[in-house]
Amino acid sequence: MESQKQSGPEPPIKVSTINCIDLSNPDIGESVALLKQACLDCGFFYVVNHGISQEFMDEVFAQSKKFFYLPLNEKLKVLRNEKHRGYTPMFDEFLDPDNQVHGDYKEGYYIGVDVPENDPESEKPFNGPNVWPADGVLPGWRQTMEKFHHEALEVGKAVSRIIALALDLEVDFFDKPEVLGKPIATLRLLHYEDQFSDPAKGIYGAGAHSDFGFITLLATDDVMGLQICKDKDAKPQIWEYVTPIKGSTLHRVLGNGQDRYSIAYFVEPNHDCLVECLPTCKTEKSPPKFPQIRCSTYLSQRYKDTHANLSVYDKHQA
Repeated sequence: MESQKQSGPEPPIKVSTINCIDLSNPDIGESVALLKQACLDCGFFYVVNHGISQEFMDEVFAQSKKFFYLPLNEKLKVLRNEKHRGYTPMFDEFLDPDNQVHGDYKEGYYIGVDVPENDPESEKPFNGPNVWPADGVLPGWRQTMEKFHHEALEVGKAVSRIIALALDLEVDFFDKPEVLGKPIATLRLLHYEDQFSDPAKGIYGAGAHSDFGFITLLATDDVMGLQICKDKDAKPQIWEYVTPIKGSTLHRVLGNGQDRYSIAYFVEPNHDCLVECLPTCKTEKSPPKFPQIRCSTYLSQRYKDTHANLSVYDKHQA
């Protein structure tokens, strides 16, 4: 089922205003205040002057498009495995099953921290060797993505230091070996097809969801589509578009009939890191609301809840 443009006057487009964090700003106090307000307001903020050049970002997007332009049978040769490495076909992810009629109208590609199979660490969830298209198919593709993965992790760590200060913690709180020493850091290339979303019919580029990790860095092209909801408990919910800018909570993606590309980078703590209420966020009168849980245990369950079972692709691999 495909959605179509509705007849009649178009409803006014609501565009959100969100704070911008400049990582080159020498006034760290200003950055901390802006980030803290953004997190209290909606959980989203722009990041600029992060050290990744616009020329390189353009190259990463160009290489991403080259992969998604490949025929489906070629992309299925690098199908997502149980370690969440490789290609995720259209509808593979189901982010809002209560309101969606089928999975997200997007395809993607997962790239994680590369861990050789003979390394004992490869036995852990989300660890293992990456899956790559053959060099003859996309020359230089792997090298571009490996370089971006490395540079994006440094940006994530820089943002984590500002988050730490905003939480009244030591600046290096999240830099500790037991937190981000060996992070679960995942790059995901995304392509939304040129379809029209129709929330009334349960059709979305990406269903409404809150990311379930520590930090998500998101680079987008110039096509509008990302929306955020600042109050998930509001009736009705109010959704606002986020304007793409160069260099750059509950959210979703609406297709507007144009192909749209984005690049997500998920920064999560070490596998064995215990996720628990931070020391500055609890008191005797306000104890933790949730029990502690191991990072990899939590992430494994969330990925299982939102992705198709790999057995549905058996026919493609026969």
